[in-house]
Amino acid sequence: MKALFIVCLLVFAGIELKAQHNLVVVIKKQNGQPLEASSAVNTKLKISFIANDSGIVILTNIPAGKFDFEFSHVGYKDGEKEISFPCTTDTLQIILEENTEELENVTVSSTRSNRSIKNTPTRVEVISDEEIHEEAEMRPGDIRMLLAESTGIQTQQTSATSANASIRIQGLDGRYTQILKDGFPLYAGAATGLGLLQTPPLDLRQVEIIKGSSSTLYGGGAIAGLINLISKVPLTARELNFHFNITSAGGLDINSFYGQRFKKTGVTLFLSRNTNTAFDPANISFTAIPQFERYTINPKIFFYFNDKTTLNFGVNTTFENRLGGNINYIKGRGDSINSYFEKNKTQRLSTQLMFDHIINENSSVKIKNSVSFFDRSIASRV
Repeated sequence: MKALFIVCLLVFAGIELKAQHNLVVVIKKQNGQPLEASSAVNTKLKISFIANDSGIVILTNIPAGKFDFEFSHVGYKDGEKEISFPCTTDTLQIILEENTEELENVTVSSTRSNRSIKNTPTRVEVISDEEIHEEAEMRPGDIRMLLAESTGIQTQQTSATSANASIRIQGLDGRYTQILKDGFPLYAGAATGLGLLQTPPLDLRQVEIIKGSSSTLYGGGAIAGLINLISKVPLTARELNFHFNITSAGGLDINSFYGQRFKKTGVTLFLSRNTNTAFDPANISFTAIPQFERYTINPKIFFYFNDKTTLNFGVNTTFENRLGGNINYIKGRGDSINSYFEKNKTQRLSTQLMFDHIINENSSVKIKNSVSFFDRSIASRV
């Protein structure tokens, strides 16, 4: 009886063994070279296999039937194949195509000439439109957060009550950082304190950062580096954006942008209203966030004479009243004790004119002009 049981067990094992099938799969590139460490996965059977150095993977112990296998490798498009078991062949070849993606050509202008970033001898960091859009959702009123997340850049608050801030690059003082708008130094010597707080990011296409001295191009204000804010240009498809933001600290941001290119002309228009009530979360009678109201209007018109000649003219305006200090004074309950305040009133008006003519692939003519009016009054009482 014991011998008969062993024979029956062997017969059963033999039948079970015959029900399992193997297949050798060779995974290759398009040029015929093997793809080592490729994977073959079947989700229905919940099994996976890894190819060896020769790109060979052996599918073992597969029951009879039709099964879909997915073959994959990093940097290559996934391949799918329905395989019937038992197979009519012992070896199967799978060819995977390279998963190539064309990167967008990034052109920088912070070196005084428009050129591809890969051909620029100066190291330039570029913050793209996607990152700007992401940061704008978190802080739509200014660009402090946008710049603070870049390595080597630190935003430093220079006033505890009015919240003015400066940008330090590589540890140098904020007065050595130059902030530009489309290549124009709009804020002059007050760039770091006001440029951060008075620039909503909704109308920006990209931000270019040069860390290290750029004083040979833009003067002594760029000893630590420079930040160039590049505005959006009109496209054939109309762009219309609205951004509303309300904060628990009493802030309200209303930003809008419109841009469209027609046959020979184009236009962009950015409107912004940013306000905040005085906020004292620690209840210490001093503002952590000052009371301010700011209006920004930036219209710009573009002329496309032909494929090689363009002209654009724009106006940038900012009007802001900012008041910080003793919360009782700000709310109209000031007295001889509650009298500390710090007030900033800013009016800025600037024009931008740019003419660009391409002579050939290696030569072009650019004419730039900017006229600026800047008035800032500061009042304080201890």
